[in-house]
Amino acid sequence: MTKIALVDDDDNIRTSLEILFQNEGYDVVSYCDGATALPALVATPPDVAILDIKMPRMDGVELLRRLRESSDVPVIFLTSKDDEIDEVVGLSVGADDYIKKPFSPRLLSERVKAVLRRARASSGGIDAPPKEGDKKVVSRGLLTLDPNRHVCAWKGKNVRLTVTEFLLLNALAQRPGFVKSRDNLMDAAYDESIYVDDRTIDSHVKRIRKKFRDIDKEFDKIETLYGVGYRYMEG
Repeated sequence: MTKIALVDDDDNIRTSLEILFQNEGYDVVSYCDGATALPALVATPPDVAILDIKMPRMDGVELLRRLRESSDVPVIFLTSKDDEIDEVVGLSVGADDYIKKPFSPRLLSERVKAVLRRARASSGGIDAPPKEGDKKVVSRGLLTLDPNRHVCAWKGKNVRLTVTEFLLLNALAQRPGFVKSRDNLMDAAYDESIYVDDRTIDSHVKRIRKKFRDIDKEFDKIETLYGVGYRYMEG
């Protein structure tokens, strides 16, 4: 059974989401703050976590920072209605998606399903043998991407990417030298029923660059074409 973790200090939101996802057949665990949730999420990672950003004791951003030290569990943030900085900060630390309060339960359910679909590529594990129908490994110079096992490497060193980051990079690397508009990248990384704005794509690309530069400070393969989009540089 697919497991969802809910972390929110609002009792009403937790209860309503527990009912929603249990009725849809998910195994649901919930926590009232990040400090309580952290050890449980590390010990027994869920299939997807839904985190409120503004919570006492440990907020959602700090909780995600600590989770990302050891886990790539897909994360959806719940953010304040008009607080853009929540989205930018949340995505910069590795969230896969966000939704603003107040939100439609149906929309949140669709986003959970979209994130879970994007996460299926990692279910085989790094050492799983190739299967019929597996996608080809992408090799672009020093970059290697295995979409079947969600493995990314640069200069032979593993780069830990979220599902969304992996899909965006894979879309760019498939055709080096060709420009991908933000709309193209949205289509590659998000379900067609999910709308995200340009800032979301920009935040993900910034995060990808940072992860590569942590390994190689000279990394410059993702080029920004202002007003147009991005491309992965050949060579």
